[in-house]
Amino acid sequence: MQWTNKGGALLLAGALLALAGPLAATTASGAPGVPGARAVPRTAPAAPAAPPDPAEGPDPIDFAVVVDQSASLSDKDLARETEAAALLVQGEISERSRAAVIGFGSSEKRGQAPVREVCQLTVADAAGRERLSDCVQELGRRDTARMGPGTDFPAAVRQAVTRLTGAATGPGTGTGTGTGTGTGGAKKPGTPKVVFLLTDGKLDVADSPEYGTDRESRQANGAKRLAEELTRARAAGVQIWPLGFGGELDRASLTEMAEGGYRGACSEIPGSAPRMRVVGTSAEIDKALQETFAAARCARIAHGTAGKPPADLTVTIPPIATDGSLTVAKHDPKVQVTYYDPAGRKVPVRGEFDGSSFEVSGENGPVEALRVKNPLPGRWRVHIEAPPGHGDREVAVRAIWQGRLRSAVVLDPASPRAGEQVKVEVQMQTRRGVVITDPHQLAGLSVAADLSGEGFEPVSFRLTDDGKAPDAKAGDVRFTGTLTVPAGATGALELVTRMEAPGITSDRRPLHAVVGTGAPLVTAALTVDGAAVHPGATVHGTLDVTNNDSAPHTLRLGLADQTPGAELAVAPATVTAPPNGSTRIPFTVTVGGNTPFGALGGQVTVVDTADGDRTLRGAFLNVQVVEPPTWWERWWKAVVGGALVVLLVGTFVGIRLFFRRRRRDLTGVTLELCQEGRPLDSLTVRRGQSPGGTYAFAVDEPYGAPATLRRVPGGGSSAHVLRRNGAGELLLRPRGGAQVPVRTGEPAGIGDHELVVRGGRPAPTRGRGTPWSRRPRRTGSGAGGGAGDTGTGSGPVTGAGPDGSPDAGAYDVNF
Repeated sequence: MQWTNKGGALLLAGALLALAGPLAATTASGAPGVPGARAVPRTAPAAPAAPPDPAEGPDPIDFAVVVDQSASLSDKDLARETEAAALLVQGEISERSRAAVIGFGSSEKRGQAPVREVCQLTVADAAGRERLSDCVQELGRRDTARMGPGTDFPAAVRQAVTRLTGAATGPGTGTGTGTGTGTGGAKKPGTPKVVFLLTDGKLDVADSPEYGTDRESRQANGAKRLAEELTRARAAGVQIWPLGFGGELDRASLTEMAEGGYRGACSEIPGSAPRMRVVGTSAEIDKALQETFAAARCARIAHGTAGKPPADLTVTIPPIATDGSLTVAKHDPKVQVTYYDPAGRKVPVRGEFDGSSFEVSGENGPVEALRVKNPLPGRWRVHIEAPPGHGDREVAVRAIWQGRLRSAVVLDPASPRAGEQVKVEVQMQTRRGVVITDPHQLAGLSVAADLSGEGFEPVSFRLTDDGKAPDAKAGDVRFTGTLTVPAGATGALELVTRMEAPGITSDRRPLHAVVGTGAPLVTAALTVDGAAVHPGATVHGTLDVTNNDSAPHTLRLGLADQTPGAELAVAPATVTAPPNGSTRIPFTVTVGGNTPFGALGGQVTVVDTADGDRTLRGAFLNVQVVEPPTWWERWWKAVVGGALVVLLVGTFVGIRLFFRRRRRDLTGVTLELCQEGRPLDSLTVRRGQSPGGTYAFAVDEPYGAPATLRRVPGGGSSAHVLRRNGAGELLLRPRGGAQVPVRTGEPAGIGDHELVVRGGRPAPTRGRGTPWSRRPRRTGSGAGGGAGDTGTGSGPVTGAGPDGSPDAGAYDVNF
């Protein structure tokens, strides 16, 4: 066939070029049939686009882990690099991110390539992470026939940049100088693109022919080529984060790579811009690389515990976290891992459970990770087991997390006029519904808002929580700011809040409003009582409405930005604002019985149904739902008060009984048996011999001898009984006779004899003898040798008593 016109020839050329493209794209370095080919390894098939849902889940990143495989690394160093790379690709928190893993050395002879793409750019979803878990292990298998022993930084950077940007410099890895010409044309990519480079050495291309004809010129050309590749990376918006280890590093080259790539960052937070890092040995690179990775993607890392199987490891996820991955550096694929949430419940490795979603990867590899969406905050437990012979290495657990907060915004006034000052108040909560109330969780947080709309350029302003006007209270985690709506504003307004802090981003959901025209006919103010309530309780609020219209307006009360799972109802749902006047309308918010405990998120809103459902005002709920009190918490005051009353009454009764027994006690009393005033015998009552204040005795009259006194334990019909009553009076009941009162020192008849009671405690003359009724009495002295006056008062007596007994009162005092 012969083409007769130029257009046909061009058509044929285009067809051949179209066929050549796919064929060239499938050619790999060293592919069969192409010995020693220096082609770029084929890329993965185009990843299916993840469902775009920027309001849910963390922002994705595209990243490449570039690992030094040069001859200067020992097998142990290379194994640690491989595990560190696996930690990154397994621990990525977004299922929309893409990852590639590239090994590099040098090209010094035919058949060798300076780079080896062990994992093509792969979406890090469930299936992709499993593929990455398998292919990353290829890093540990060096092929000296296909890769030289040197360290070709330019080729490594070029390969990573090409894969992340989707641009090629030629049919192979090539030796081109890149496409960038400076930093002025660099644009921030829509999806951040990051290179993490691990190395133990310095640039070494002295034996790579492509860099020149001799060793000196090759090194110089290699340094020049590296600068060109970094310029290209900067122009393409690719960050480079170098991590070096060991003592043979070229720190200057690492710094050049960090500063030569794209200098943009995921936020304005210090530490999120690319920088180089150096650790002492390869044993430290897993921890350092994860920290570097967290900084690069505006996440945080929580270091957990470590131990050898069998063991329980722990790591803490804070309440502010909404997305995270628990990474377990097992080292040995035989180690088995089980995960338990802070409530002590075993969680599934895949699927949904209690509001969280789980997805594990790497179960059959040396590194395993559990990706968790909406994790339960608190201390997670990771149980590790290993079969015999596989538990000799220490296992470490860490958590990479990010808090993607939802913002609830109140605009005051809700429909501002052009040129009017607007107050904006923002409150944060997680997707799980946890309202952030602890300012320490938001340390270093910067909050800003962007207002855009018709008729003006977007306006940005900051919001603060410092207690300075317009902010009402410092540290209440409600950020407030003001701005003036531009004078040219017309129609719709859109307000988007931005939050930046280590590990914190915002969902950037817009708040829509409409520019008001003229003075509003109806204005409203809302207040909601702050309270701590139990499920089933109600919270009170007040709506103040001014209606300047000649007709009544129906207003509708509603709830917005509610905490997930909260059962809230506002009543009344609608109210009527009477014309030409102001009115105050009370309302209630009922908290349902199944509402979760904690701070309630959301706000109460009021809209004017007669004005196209225009929002008049909103007010945040300031309600804390707490557990109902237990029986003890409800009644402990009454129980403790009752116990104290019982204790006091018991103490009072005990004291009264004690002193009553003491008043009746006859211990120390001496019985003196006399006949015609002449003493015959005496008997002193010892401690414990007068139970109940009673003492029984008998008078023995042996033939031919004086009569004697004898104690009769237990009493009996033949015994005389001396007792003291509760008033302290002495009573004597002779054997078979009637009871008669007895006074100390005065004789009382007892058969043919007289009985004189001496010592002990005299009968009281006033009061009842208790400590609070006693009064001191004068010290008395008696004539001794007979009955005499006992004196006055009931106080102690020193010296001799009126009956001549030695210091009778002194015994009572000591007793």
